[in-house]
Amino acid sequence: MAGLVLAWGGALAGKLRPDPRHTYGWKKGSILAAFANALLLLVAMGALVWEAVGRLLAPEPMAGSEGLTIMAVAGVGIVVNTATALLFMRGRERDLNIRGAFLHMAADAVVSAGVVVAGALTLWMGWFWLDPVVSLLIAAVILWGTWSLFRQSLHLLFDGVPDGVPDGVPDGVDPQAVHDYLAGLPGVSRVHDLHIWAMDTSQVAITAHLVMPGSHPDDAFLQAATDGLHDRFEITHVTLQAVQVPFTEPCGSWAAPGMLGQP
Repeated sequence: MAGLVLAWGGALAGKLRPDPRHTYGWKKGSILAAFANALLLLVAMGALVWEAVGRLLAPEPMAGSEGLTIMAVAGVGIVVNTATALLFMRGRERDLNIRGAFLHMAADAVVSAGVVVAGALTLWMGWFWLDPVVSLLIAAVILWGTWSLFRQSLHLLFDGVPDGVPDGVPDGVDPQAVHDYLAGLPGVSRVHDLHIWAMDTSQVAITAHLVMPGSHPDDAFLQAATDGLHDRFEITHVTLQAVQVPFTEPCGSWAAPGMLGQP
C-alpha cells in the first residue's frame, strides 16, 4: 500500500501547474516517488534478510493451525498484489514511477507466494529451515530488481541524462547523438552549452546554444529542429538559442563520469 501511495502522490505532484517559484511545476515529484519506493523496498528487504538470518540461527517450530492461518492470509495477498501489479505492468517500461509501484506490488506478491510454499513444505516435511532460506532467495531476487530502480531514480534526481526513460527510446538518450544532430543542422558550426535532463519520469528536456555565424534562423528553422529532436530522441521540452559569436565553452566532448572540475 505504501508503494501505491508514493507512486500516486508523485504522479499527482507532477500535475501541479507551474508557479512563479516553481517554473517547471513539481514534475520531479514522480522521480522522487520512484526513489522513495526504491529506498522503501531496499529497507524492507534488509529487514527480511535480518529476520531470515535470525530464524536460521534459531529456528522455531510452528503450530499447524498457526501455519494454516498465515498461509491463508498470504494466499489472499498473492491474489490482491498480483492483480495490482498487473495494472502497472504495461507502463513500467516507459515510466520510472510506475515501475516503482509495479516492483512494490510484485515484491509483495512474491513474498506472499514464498510464505505459502515454504509454509506448506514446512508443515508437510517438518523443514523449519526452509522458510528463512526461501525468504533469503526472495530478498536476493527483489534486491536485484530494485537496484536498477534505485540507481536510475538517483541518476535522474541529479539531472543525469535519461537512461531508457523516453517511450520509443529504450536505450535512453545518447547525448553525443543529440550533439551530432544539432551540429549537422544547416548553418550550425558548433554546439555549446548542451544540457539534457529529465523533467519527470517520462519527459526529457534540452537546452543548447547553436553557433551560426552569419545566419539568422527563423521560426521555421527552430520548429524543424524541435520536431527533429522529438522524432529522433523523444525530447519533449526544447529550448534552443542561436548565436553568431559563441560566449560559452564548446561541449563537443565531456569528462569521464565522476571527474572533478577545475577550481
